Amino acid sequence: MFRSILITLFISCAIIVQGQKLRLESPNKILSAEVHLASGNNTIHLSSASQTLTDIKVLDFDWTENIVQGNWQLIKSDKRTVSRKWKPLFGERNTIKNNYNEIELQLQSSGNHKKMRLYVRLYDEGIALKYGFDKNDFSGLTIKSESTAFHFSNDATTWVAGAAQSAYIKTTLSQLKGEFERPLVVNPAPQLFMAIGEAALVDFARMKFTYKADAKSYIVQSALSGPVALDKAAYESPWRYVMVGKTAGELVENNYFILNLNKPNEIADSSWIKPGKVLREVTLTTAGGIAAVDFAARNQIDYVEFDAGWYGPEESTAADASRVNVDPARSKGPLDLQSIIDYARKKNIGILLYVNKKALETQLDQILPIYQQWGIKGLKFGFVNVGSQQATAWLHEAIRKAAQYKLMVDVHDEYRPTGYSRTFPNLITQEGIRGDEESPSSEQSLITMFTRAIAGAGDYTNCYHAVRVTTKMGGKAAQMAKAVMLYSPWQFIYWYDRPADAPHKAGGAGGEHETLIDESENAVAFYRSLPVTWDETKVLKSAIGECGIIARRAGNRWYIAMLGAKVKQDIKIDLSFLGTPNRFKAQLWSQDEQGLAKNTVDRTEFALKNNMFNLILEPDAGAVLILDKIK
Repeated sequence: MFRSILITLFISCAIIVQGQKLRLESPNKILSAEVHLASGNNTIHLSSASQTLTDIKVLDFDWTENIVQGNWQLIKSDKRTVSRKWKPLFGERNTIKNNYNEIELQLQSSGNHKKMRLYVRLYDEGIALKYGFDKNDFSGLTIKSESTAFHFSNDATTWVAGAAQSAYIKTTLSQLKGEFERPLVVNPAPQLFMAIGEAALVDFARMKFTYKADAKSYIVQSALSGPVALDKAAYESPWRYVMVGKTAGELVENNYFILNLNKPNEIADSSWIKPGKVLREVTLTTAGGIAAVDFAARNQIDYVEFDAGWYGPEESTAADASRVNVDPARSKGPLDLQSIIDYARKKNIGILLYVNKKALETQLDQILPIYQQWGIKGLKFGFVNVGSQQATAWLHEAIRKAAQYKLMVDVHDEYRPTGYSRTFPNLITQEGIRGDEESPSSEQSLITMFTRAIAGAGDYTNCYHAVRVTTKMGGKAAQMAKAVMLYSPWQFIYWYDRPADAPHKAGGAGGEHETLIDESENAVAFYRSLPVTWDETKVLKSAIGECGIIARRAGNRWYIAMLGAKVKQDIKIDLSFLGTPNRFKAQLWSQDEQGLAKNTVDRTEFALKNNMFNLILEPDAGAVLILDKIK
């Protein structure tokens, strides 16, 4: 049995003083932080052994009324050390370390003695801070804005997206305009990458970022998506964090950092929560549903998801999500959903349902027990509202309610994760990503996997057969590589594709991209055996927007996925991390120039002879090397 180790040390001191400096070091002394409390300038100075990283301005709020008078004074501080390991239910690794030093500062305003707390937690991987508001002083009050600010000394390179599903652009801090998404990756020096974001956003307005400059620094500042009502006792903000690594890949490898800032699993019996591959069913017919289930059973796909339109027009407030009533604009039917659910159960295939926000917001309490009675395994929430405190609180309550009925959830569209899947792992994945349905270039995908992927799982809507894969997205082998590189516990692997024996999609969006899945094609075998969760993850190369190599292990099998953009890539992989590479047999899935022209994927088998693997990738192409340990 796995044993968790927890060491906690409390050191308390009581003082009232201004101009106080408190120092904190990470467990292995990789990072250090100094908290400075001074009149009008409350700052956390973050540094490594060799350089200043950022100054974080804290305790800066705008209230609906002048409720805090004077300056913040420190009245008590508590330090603690935590060292533990825990096992996630599923993820990109099978064990997570959670080691940090933390200081809790109890503060009081000098003018009217209002009390609040500032928590500062320092890991080897980065720093996190959050605010706590005394229930006697702040309950019932409203935060208009928060100005937590991250100061940089140079005009660093950054990659920015204005919205969760927007395209990224490479720019510098001084060129930033408007509001932009988190996590924000900043590259201030050749071997220094930092990601700024928020964790444990559950009942608070979402934080995005704006940019401003002063005479001394370049400033990334928080921008709340609406006011925050402190309507609960002992109210706390989400965590604000800065992750630090030598490469962007190190940030992705360490993205468990965000999970660690969330509460442990609160679902007592999680046995019903099961990751898997998903086939989207868009014909919305009984024949199409049966064909999808049969295809899934033949090809080791775990779920079939019935998409928008099965209960009527998704944007109509009159559509009733408690009944099957197909939208005639999307399908002529007929759709006997219950018979498909029963048929799928016999073949060990789960059925998932799409439900738009309009039905979710009015019918949630009605439909959840109905879906459990039908035998549904999970829901895809469509076009949910995000940003405001009310939208955030409603969505996470909906996830908790779904858990009561043993329903998994995939939140689509603009929602980005902040680690809540640790606390309620029925939140199995989410979009908040510019996936393949948007036809991103390889360059865009290579930005996404080293920026957005820091936040956690992304439902990337993988498109293998779609025609635009070859014309816009780097070819079929690139799609295979992205299925490994972009993690999602529910992996939609044939987004626009349908089984050959399914009827033609009658209407609705996406029909122009419809393609048939050719089960005789060799890549079907690749997807058939593809894992969706992993025991170990290593990022071997992370040139943002240019080239990436990610290695993931499931059991004794390694998948090493490669993707390049624009120009040929001379791939050289040091396999010494395997220990004894000659104890592995290899298969390579790739496309050379001829394969890209013919739209075919080559599969070759060979034995590894040494620690180095070499391959030339064509421009905008990908490849996957699979290594099986020889017993």
